[in-house]
Formats: sequence, structure tokens, C-alpha cells
Amino acid sequence: MRYFQTEGIVYPEENYIVARTKEVADFIKRVKRGKYIVLFAPRQTGKTTFIRDALANLVAEERAYFPIQLNFEAYKNLAVPDFYEWLSDDIREEIMAVFHRQGRTPSEALSQFLATTTLAEPHSMRRFFGRLATFLGNQRVVLVIDEFDGIPQAAVSDFLHTLRRIYLSDRHRCPYSVSIVGVKNIAQLNYDRAVSPFNIQDEFNLPNFTFNQVQELLGQYTAEVGQAFAPEVIANLYRQTGGQPVLVNCLARILTEETDIPKTETIGIEHFASAYSQLLDEGNVNITHLTTNVRSNPRFQHVLMQITASERGVDFNLRDNVISELASYGVIKRSADRMCEIANPTYLYSILQTFKPTMNGLEEEYYPQDTGNGVQDYLTEAGQIDMEKLLHNFRDFIARAGFRILQVPETPKEYVGQHLLLAYLDQFVRLVHGVMHLEVQTGRGRLALLVNHRGRKHIVETKIWQGEKSYQAGKAQLADYLQSESVAEGDSVVFDYRKASAPRVETETLEGGLTIRSYVIPVVQEMPSRPA
Repeated sequence: MRYFQTEGIVYPEENYIVARTKEVADFIKRVKRGKYIVLFAPRQTGKTTFIRDALANLVAEERAYFPIQLNFEAYKNLAVPDFYEWLSDDIREEIMAVFHRQGRTPSEALSQFLATTTLAEPHSMRRFFGRLATFLGNQRVVLVIDEFDGIPQAAVSDFLHTLRRIYLSDRHRCPYSVSIVGVKNIAQLNYDRAVSPFNIQDEFNLPNFTFNQVQELLGQYTAEVGQAFAPEVIANLYRQTGGQPVLVNCLARILTEETDIPKTETIGIEHFASAYSQLLDEGNVNITHLTTNVRSNPRFQHVLMQITASERGVDFNLRDNVISELASYGVIKRSADRMCEIANPTYLYSILQTFKPTMNGLEEEYYPQDTGNGVQDYLTEAGQIDMEKLLHNFRDFIARAGFRILQVPETPKEYVGQHLLLAYLDQFVRLVHGVMHLEVQTGRGRLALLVNHRGRKHIVETKIWQGEKSYQAGKAQLADYLQSESVAEGDSVVFDYRKASAPRVETETLEGGLTIRSYVIPVVQEMPSRPA
């Protein structure tokens, strides 16, 4: 039986796989036109699997192409002469491997040429490919370089200039087509801060899975095993991952391998909630890469929190180094209105957890000390979460803490309210054995927290005060969201960072029976001055 692959290359005979038929056809069309292609995408988006499948399809269609696949991953720390020496060996081995796969034997002249020719620098590489073309006759060389980011820094510029010269030579050039595959784009490789030597590039975009592709992937499992996924599970899986290939496969693997759901039973939304909680708690290599990357630059936190919390948003400007880096890591993407957007709710939750202090120093004051009942005071007699009491207490906690919230470590004061609400609810939900995650962002500057507990959904939206008009519009948007989720009531928590602000609590019952509770919570902005 096949399984969902979460690391390495995906093989159709062993794994459930998305064919990406449309993207493969587009790539092959460009190769046949002799394009020099660049494919830069975040790690674990399926680039290597895609290239392998595309080349297999290309060769199956026409034997006129001779694909040479290289990988620069291990080259980064080599001196330039050593880089070309290793490159010689790799090209030689790959050429022999291609002949073997095609069931042919290279001519004695070609074998002698390969045995006696060594690349020493970029010019000898250009001559090598020119000579190679004479041995291959009518076959066109298609060169693919995976993990191009691994090329030694000192070799980048001359290597790309050489490829450019080959491209501009004539129609019978060798290589006929080149594909450069990596995480960082040409500009980010920072070869010499000059105009790109590879301005002949044809950029190729490899997107995340679409909803239909996720449906197709899960459908392969159902067809093979007989166990179905409820439609809302497929919809939620796609929404929470944004179609990111590893996250999709990871959630599917948890649901099909790591739970005790009988194979005769449909995988339902309650199963998904449990699996998603496991994903968020345990993480995986993809999420580990994400958190490592967002910690790597002190400027990332400010920009990411601005994207998350600011209604005004942040321009998706790839000429800005921070925006460009975050996009190359797959952390952010361009929204429909050309602003920055966190790539998916799973990443958003992970980012907020990354920047949330493990201990904020106020945990012991979350609940008033005069009752001694702790979390029990915020459950109904039936054992359900009483969200109204819970948020009333949070409002009172912020007031009790006062200026001390400004002392929460490593937290920008303009976002401390959101940090504390996330920490407060996260702790409570874990204590009562519920599950909390972020839903799809329903608007810039708004976070939708969805809590599942004992079969009930609770939705809490939070944002920063941006004026009365924005406040009222936010309630209308929350009402639309509640309706789409078939939830009868929800809460809006708005943090007011103005110096002259006043607390507000409002409960409204709207047409259709929806109930919305709104909290405006003032946040202290400075410590009281000490007496002289």
C-alpha cells in the first residue's frame, strides 16, 4: 500500500502523488523552445520531484533530448578550482548514467573525450559543452542544476556569464536548455552587486497545490483503501495549509497512519481537529525550517507582526531585502491587493508561537486569587467553555497587570496585547483538553482564533483599534465569518493603544440570531513616572 511522503522525493509506485500535469506541460514547452529557466521556490515545495517528473515526460515524448541533472548542494564551501573539478566528475557520471538509462553505449570517441577532459574554469566548461554536442549528434542537451544556491560564492558570476554567452551563441547551442533550481533567486545570491549576468532567464513559478489537487491526492488514498474523507476535512486541510505540499502530506499521514480511526469509518472533522493539534504541537521539518528562518534576522519579527496586526498592511515590495527574504523562505506571499500576507494559517500560528515568550511572567495572575478555582470558574455546569466569563477575566487581567505588561520579555509593546491573549487562551485551552488554532485570515490586521472543545466551536477575533469605522466594520465581518462557520456566537477583542482610551464591552444580537460580544481593551503604553 502506498503512503503519504513527507520528506525527500515522491515516487508514484510508493507514494500518493499530485501529477501537476498542467505545470509539467508548461515546463516542457519552455524546454522545447530552448529557454534558460530559473525555478526558485521555498524548500519542501516539491521542486526536485517536479523536475524529475518533467524530464521523464520530456524524454518519453521525444528521444531528441539528452537530460543532464546536477546538484550543487555539497559545493558551497569549495574553492573555485575544486568546484570545477567536482563538476567535471559529476557531469561525466551523469552522462554515462543517461546512456545507461537509454539502453545505449557511448561511442569510444565520446568515452575517450570524457576520460581525458577536465573542467578547470568557466571557459573550459563552455568548450566542453561545445565538443560534447559533436558526439551527441541530433540530441539536444537539457542541463538541470538543482540546489543551485550551493554554488561557491566566488564562482557564481563567471558561471552565469558563461551560460549567458552560450545562450546567445546560436540555435544549435549546447546546452540547448538550462534550468536553475533553488531557494534564493539570482539577485539574492549577491554575486557582485552588479547587473545580473543572467538577464536572459525565463522565470518559472511552481505554486502550492490547488484545492482540486489536494482533493485528487486524498482521493487516491480513498480509491486504494476505501476510507473516505468528509468534505469539510478536505476543505479545512486545504485552508490550514494553503496547499503547501509537505504540510498537506503531513496532515494526511497523521490522519491515515497515526490515528486509530477504523478504515471502515469516514475521517471526520473531529479527527481533523485532533490531527491538526498534533501537527501544531509536534511540528515537523518544514515548520522547524520556518521558525529557524524567521529567527535568523532581528528585523523579521517587526515586519511579520506588522503584517499580522496592522490593518494598513505592508507593501509586497521584493526590492526590500527583508520582504524578498521572507518570500523566498515561503513565509509570506503577495495578496490580491499586492500587500504582504502570511502564506497560510499554520505558518501564522507557528510565527506567533515563535515570538511569544515561553514565560511572560504574568501567568500566575491570569486568574483572580480570591476564588482558588482557577479554570473551573470558566466552565459551565455541563463542562463547556464559558467564553464570555473567560474574556471578561482577560479584560480584568490586563487592567490588573497595568504597566507590567510592558515588561513582558522580547515582545514589542505595540503587539503585547495580542501576544498575551494568544498565551492566555492557549494555556486555558490546553488545560481543559481543547484544541486552538488560527483560521484563515478574514482581513488584514485581524486574527481569527478558533477553539474546539467537547464538540463546540468558539471563535475569537482580535485586532488593533483603528477607529470607530473600522471597529464597526470588524463586527460585520465577524458576523459573516460566524455565518460561514455555522457558529451562533463569537467574540471580538480590540486592543486600543491610544493614550486616551476607555474600555468597552458590547453585546449585540443580529438578524439571524447571531450574537457578537465586542471588547475594547485599553493597553497601557508607558510606566508611571517615579516620584522625585
